[in-house]
Amino acid sequence: MKKIIITGGAGFIGSHVVRRFVKNHPEYHIINLDKLTYAGNLANLKDIENEPNYSFVKGDIVDAAFIQNLFDEVQPYAVIHLAAESHVDRSIINPLEFVMTNVIGTVNLLNAARHVWKDEYDQHRFYHVSTDEVYGTLGETGMFTETTAYDPHSPYSASKAGSDHFVRAYHDTYGMDVVISNCSNNYGSFHFPEKLIPLAIHNIKQNKAVPVYGKGENIRDWLWVEDHARAIELIFHEAKAGATYNIGGHNEWKNIDLIHTLCAILDKKLGRPEGESAKLITFVTDRAGHDLRYAIDATKLKNELGWTPSVTFEEGLEKTVDWFLENEEWLNDVTTGNYQQYYQSQYANR
Repeated sequence: MKKIIITGGAGFIGSHVVRRFVKNHPEYHIINLDKLTYAGNLANLKDIENEPNYSFVKGDIVDAAFIQNLFDEVQPYAVIHLAAESHVDRSIINPLEFVMTNVIGTVNLLNAARHVWKDEYDQHRFYHVSTDEVYGTLGETGMFTETTAYDPHSPYSASKAGSDHFVRAYHDTYGMDVVISNCSNNYGSFHFPEKLIPLAIHNIKQNKAVPVYGKGENIRDWLWVEDHARAIELIFHEAKAGATYNIGGHNEWKNIDLIHTLCAILDKKLGRPEGESAKLITFVTDRAGHDLRYAIDATKLKNELGWTPSVTFEEGLEKTVDWFLENEEWLNDVTTGNYQQYYQSQYANR
């Protein structure tokens, strides 16, 4: 059975990718490697944790010796690399942490893969999952394509840009089979509530202020996380070595319009008067270096591999709201930190 190491598989996007590979591909043994930082939550994977083709390993990709030992032991067929520090605000407070995880951690994985795969690169694959933020910001028109020049503006996006460059360098220098995808903002189930959509849902439900940066005019392209996981599965199996694909929903929304839409959905679902939740919107000082607009052109992915989003934003947003309303225990555990006890209870003696 071929072994695939998926890094960051207990996080928001990673848990969806791990679940998809475990359920859809019994020919693979999926090894979920995660440090279990504040955003890594094994409760996201309760439904597959006892599957015969799934294993969890707790570890830090910054620890080069640990990573090399793991690769020597596992001899992975492939790596799907999602582990990353990903919150822009946190990167502004502590840039070095983002450099260590996103750059050094990625290089550690590349070095370990290079060591165990040696001259058989054509029989293996290193898939690096990245972000549209590496491209910088857009004006009122235009979209990011796979040939857009990198122009990162935050410590987070700079660290991801650096990791992208290292992955390509290992393809060009050593001939390693690599693929990269750069995705727009994701939303959906199991999303840690520091990000805009789950934070807004949680605060609206609790009748707390919903913070919106500046005037809420920043524009983002949004993609349902299940569609992102499906794209990763497709790219992993079908992309040519060295390929890059942008993944996006052709779905641009101003932050303030998105929040008003969420307020309206939750007013209906919570039985509140129309417009009641919108009173919670509170404008706060804008983030330093806040990019105005992102927009992904996913035409290449559609034309070459046949991928398109499966739901509209309105459909996906309603699915997301329903999930959070139906999973109050998960949300409460995350917001109180109780979810961190899950690892101890489930894995401490394994």
